Amino acid sequence: MVGSILLPAPAQLLSHRLSLWNRRPRPGPWCSLSKQGHRFLSTLIATDSDDISATRHLLRKFVGSSSKHVALSTLSHLVSPTTTSHYRLCSLALPLYLEISEASWFDWNSKLVADLVALLYKVERFDEAEILVAETVSKLGSRERDLCSFYSQLIHSQSKHNSERGVLDFCTQLKLVLLRSSSVYLKQRGYASMVEGFCLIGLPRKAEELMEEMKELGLKLSKFEFRSLVYSYGKSGYLRDMKRIVVEMESMGFQLDTVSSNMVLNSFGSHNELSEVVSSLQKIEASGVPFSIRTYNSVLNSCPTISLLLQDLKSVPLSLGDLMRNLDENEAILVKILVGSSVLEETMQWKPSELKLDLHGMHLTSAYVIILQWFHQLQCKFLAENRVLPGEIIVVCGAGKHSVVRGESPVKRLIKEILLQIGCPLRIDRKNVGCFIAKGKSFTEWLSNYNATIHERIS
Repeated sequence: MVGSILLPAPAQLLSHRLSLWNRRPRPGPWCSLSKQGHRFLSTLIATDSDDISATRHLLRKFVGSSSKHVALSTLSHLVSPTTTSHYRLCSLALPLYLEISEASWFDWNSKLVADLVALLYKVERFDEAEILVAETVSKLGSRERDLCSFYSQLIHSQSKHNSERGVLDFCTQLKLVLLRSSSVYLKQRGYASMVEGFCLIGLPRKAEELMEEMKELGLKLSKFEFRSLVYSYGKSGYLRDMKRIVVEMESMGFQLDTVSSNMVLNSFGSHNELSEVVSSLQKIEASGVPFSIRTYNSVLNSCPTISLLLQDLKSVPLSLGDLMRNLDENEAILVKILVGSSVLEETMQWKPSELKLDLHGMHLTSAYVIILQWFHQLQCKFLAENRVLPGEIIVVCGAGKHSVVRGESPVKRLIKEILLQIGCPLRIDRKNVGCFIAKGKSFTEWLSNYNATIHERIS
């Protein structure tokens, strides 16, 4: 790809793209769109795909009547990786971009171009992608820092669409820019982008080759490259290689942090290596690395007994003690380590007016253990420390808007079933269906009279 290729006039390219629309897609997930953007796409889908004039009129009318935010958010929706299964919606992106680029408020943005190019690669419109890249390269001229940034954006956008061809193409172009540059900073940033790109598309060995090149060029490896490589080897199932990179990373003075640790735990758990999850979590605990909600998610998703128990919500154990008796030795060790951490304290807000437990970000297994742990801790504090509970008790679990399957939140369904079985006074808040709420007094009375198993101590 060279900068001398000229971009056709917007009207010509728009007409060319409109003439290629030949499929009618199913409506996509538009929850991130504005109402105006939603209506616009609905109208376009209802329009005859062969009527180029009508479609062009709708595009022009939409851009002319929309705010900058609405127009750009609609375009961002179309170039999103989650939208690319709908061919015709994808094909709308370039003509919409060309209309937007003619608006008086439009500010040219290389990242937006990179996202659009990635979409064109995804739908195999390589010639049009090349034209857009060439126009941008020509616009940036000899400004090598901006060129490096643009090619890095292209690599990142291509990796989000899992396009191996795209990542390879633009890594090649970026290498040419870096070869001509004398800036160590640009070389460092450029190679980091290439390493990340290969890691994200599941090619960790190519990423590691680039890290070897960095060493040969005298460039310093950072935690970013190692973390990317750990993630990619682990996700791809190359667990020995992942462990090897962790050892190398630590030998160079980069200790595992919470993010890297969660990657390791998730990798072992995803590949059913429960004993490795145990030894890794024990090592992480001993090193003092703080746990997070994602630590809970990674660890508890690897526990087959907990996952099996949650398939029948009406018969799940209702206290930590009961749960521990149902687990095998490795799973019991994992739960005991987790409940000894500060994660529950960090998800709980204890104010004079209210006590709030926020389950956002938790997978079903984590929400289950956390709610049992919460009851256990409240019992301990209430009985042992004689603490007075605030006037209002709230459990936030969400309404299900971000669930994989639309509808009631699986976490909300779990919590509702547990509360029903234990007779807890927490009820769905009429003002916010994603919350359970109770008065402190009624909750305190229930807590003090609740079955003794709820505050069994873990032996």
